[in-house]
Amino acid sequence: MKYRKLGASDLNVSEISLGSWLTYGVGVERERAKACVDRAFDLGINFIDTANVYGRGAAETFLGEALAGRPRDSYILATKVYFPMSETDRGLSRGQILKQIDASLARLKTDYVDLYQCHRYDAETPLEETMTALGDIVRQGKARYIGFSEWSAEQIAAAFARPGEARFVSSQPQYSLLWRAPEDAVIPLCAEVGVSQIVWSPLAQGVLTGKYAPGTPLDTDTRAGSDTMGHMMKAWLRPQVLSAVQKLKPIAREAGCSLAQFSLAWVLREPNVASAIVGASRPSQLDENAAAADLAIDPALFAKAEAIVAAV
Repeated sequence: MKYRKLGASDLNVSEISLGSWLTYGVGVERERAKACVDRAFDLGINFIDTANVYGRGAAETFLGEALAGRPRDSYILATKVYFPMSETDRGLSRGQILKQIDASLARLKTDYVDLYQCHRYDAETPLEETMTALGDIVRQGKARYIGFSEWSAEQIAAAFARPGEARFVSSQPQYSLLWRAPEDAVIPLCAEVGVSQIVWSPLAQGVLTGKYAPGTPLDTDTRAGSDTMGHMMKAWLRPQVLSAVQKLKPIAREAGCSLAQFSLAWVLREPNVASAIVGASRPSQLDENAAAADLAIDPALFAKAEAIVAAV
């Protein structure tokens, strides 16, 4: 495993990180989930990402139990705040940030998180209120650093225009061969202000593994075949997208790796990306994905892949 510095922080995160959305505490039975966490450590993955809203606290509770007994300095732990935890608990107001960080720490069984992220931008709360509250929890030692997920370049710039307040070190956008929107403005701005990307959905919810063939009925046991994820993945499941992805397989073979590894290596080719978050329901999936950090792929092959998916 290789490691990269996370923005203007002293955190060195593994290039492949372990996520817990739709898996731990909710979708994967406990012993198998625990085996995935243990395997992540075996592979040198030191960065674990979660959120209070994942399973309405279930993912954090699972991780608190799964990580118990491990030295706290042996892993980097990140969680998030914004989405509803009840009918009245949501957003980035001062009251919510102070309430939700304490609840997350209790579930995670730790005194602090290394990274506390705004899961989205809260247009209903003044930015000053949010930034002041985040600064307070950093000063209190409840979070070492702060980050955000899916903020626009304008929102990021507004946060950095406020002198004397806590500074973000990370951005968590969706980014993959099939979704390159962050390249337009977010990545260039973040590179200027000392913010690194922690990428979610680098495999486009599994589509970039090549397992979904055009014209083939979707298995209801897969994410794409489920009612919830099938709707969210609609853009990636169009026949022309799936056909293009199939054309990437020979390029990955030429690179000497699986399509999943190729797609992760493509994300990691961007210097501003510190880590790519992967989910895993089986330890073997982590074995495959972690190997992407060690690949050296000819940029010409990446260019070939980009040309294929640009046409859809």
